[in-house]
Amino acid sequence: MTQPSEGQADRRLELLAAVLLTLAAVATAWSSYQSAYWHGKQAEQQSASIAARVESTRSSDVANRQAQIDVAIFTQWVDAYARGETELASFFQRRFREEFKPAFDAWVATKPRTNPKAPLSPFAMPQYKLAATAEADRLEAKSTAASELVKTDIQRADNYLLAVVLFAVALFFAGISTRLHTRSVRMVVLGVGGLLFLGTVIWIATFPVSVSV
Repeated sequence: MTQPSEGQADRRLELLAAVLLTLAAVATAWSSYQSAYWHGKQAEQQSASIAARVESTRSSDVANRQAQIDVAIFTQWVDAYARGETELASFFQRRFREEFKPAFDAWVATKPRTNPKAPLSPFAMPQYKLAATAEADRLEAKSTAASELVKTDIQRADNYLLAVVLFAVALFFAGISTRLHTRSVRMVVLGVGGLLFLGTVIWIATFPVSVSV
């Protein structure tokens, strides 16, 4: 088998360098796009997390106000009941909030005046549930989940940014190989660039990919 001439070998190296330059340039642009995309997703999740936490705080404030109302009216009822003012006690009882009534009825059913094991108040009953509290908990969980996604998206963006750097290095090796005159050195430099490019491609193949139009 005849060995390729020096001119043919040089042209092959130039062709390989050109191919690597093209692929590395495309991969660099793609990784840059993905890095920017995941940074954008991180910003969206950050906004969603903040918004959910603000709404959670609002719902928690509503729940606190409702609980204060329940405590205040129940205290008035206890005072009227203790003084034997049945009409006044009924007046306050009719003004119990709908969410408080199930807990109050369940508490009364435990006969708290004669049962030492009865809960101290309706607020200790499992029936005492505030929708605003449940909503605050739901929104807090949503905020926490969004915060976790923020961390994930930041890591994804950083990984793609590192890939941009590695592809840029491969691009540099491919470019510099065309400026070298010693064939063996050109082959080594081009080989290093090719291995770096291939390794980075294999690495980013494990990354999530998303394309938005």
